[in-house]
Amino acid sequence: MDYFAGLTLKNSVKDIVDVLIVSYIIYRVIVMIRGTRAVSLLRGIFLLVITWALSTWLNLYTLKWLMNQIFTFGVVTVLIIFQPELRRALEQLGRGKLFTRSSPEEQDVSQQINEVIKSVNYLAQRKIGALIVFERVTGLNDYIESGVKMESKLSSELLSNVFVPNTPLHDGAVIIRGSMIMAAGCYLPLSENPFISKELGTRHRAAIGVTEVCDAISVTVSEETGQVSLSINGQIVRDIKEESLISKLFEELRPQFKAKNTEWKAFWKRKEGGKRG
Repeated sequence: MDYFAGLTLKNSVKDIVDVLIVSYIIYRVIVMIRGTRAVSLLRGIFLLVITWALSTWLNLYTLKWLMNQIFTFGVVTVLIIFQPELRRALEQLGRGKLFTRSSPEEQDVSQQINEVIKSVNYLAQRKIGALIVFERVTGLNDYIESGVKMESKLSSELLSNVFVPNTPLHDGAVIIRGSMIMAAGCYLPLSENPFISKELGTRHRAAIGVTEVCDAISVTVSEETGQVSLSINGQIVRDIKEESLISKLFEELRPQFKAKNTEWKAFWKRKEGGKRG
């Protein structure tokens, strides 16, 4: 009550700005560590804090003493464990990129799609089954850990080679993050949608299933027909043509601000064309 009694407009604005700045910093930190091993480490730290709080509340002296010893050296330990993430954050801060979005050139979506399309065409012509998943906002680390980690630069040759029959990694999904192949042979959740065609097998059900639980995009090549399918938001488009596949992938994977900018330019072009006519 004392705080609100002496509250002035100036102090209110200052406190709001203070909270907004701290909230944005926390948000950018979460974005930076999302999809990295730092997330699992933070969960472990959170569990230690909960254990310490319970030991203090229940007066468990031995456990409390142990937690205090861990926290005594915890700062140094955290600095060592998070050294790669802290170094990357400081580098981005020095370049002025910590609080800015990545540019389209950095993401190079066109090159990414080009490599995937070349591989999909190669596999479809030879009727080699494949399941390729694009990670977007929602991290797919749980599914990446179910397969064999690769963390290799995306190329059509490597992607095609993964799905060659009778090789160790051909059975399962390949997960792509940006321009990197993160893992192969990954297990995905199967769709339980009763309206899915009975013609679709496990590979297609997994392709649909992963898009039902997150915002990922999956491309499937049938080993029976060589048809290419695209799955988004729990929906599948079968036997999609190459032009449509490229268009849809580019639409979904390109940076949103670039899409808005393109739409804005298209609007002005139409407007100018209308004036000339």
